[in-house]
Amino acid sequence: MGSLINVTHGGHKVAAAVERADSFWRRGIGLLGRTGLPEGAALWIVPCHSIHMFGMRFALDLIFLDASLRVVNVVRNVRPWRMASGGAGAHSVVELATGWLPADAATPGDQLAWQPE
Repeated sequence: MGSLINVTHGGHKVAAAVERADSFWRRGIGLLGRTGLPEGAALWIVPCHSIHMFGMRFALDLIFLDASLRVVNVVRNVRPWRMASGGAGAHSVVELATGWLPADAATPGDQLAWQPE
């Protein structure tokens, strides 16, 4: 557990309670079976360049990062039964519940940093 901060925008937290899914099983399960995420919570899937929403119960906002944690793509309001890709250079994805992430929280080119608990 830890948090992701946006270094480019003065160090504000993009997500305060971030779970890392960096094993085969955690990446495979992801958020399946959950009914939502609280505000400020996220799942960071490493490595991951695209996601599917098959079997999901709620929509997500996605922040795709390259290997150095620079934002390469932001995809909002991905509904269940859809797919999304980070595009060229995507190495991981941060999944957040749709609706609470401010529009300027993370934009392509921003540098994020991981702060473990």
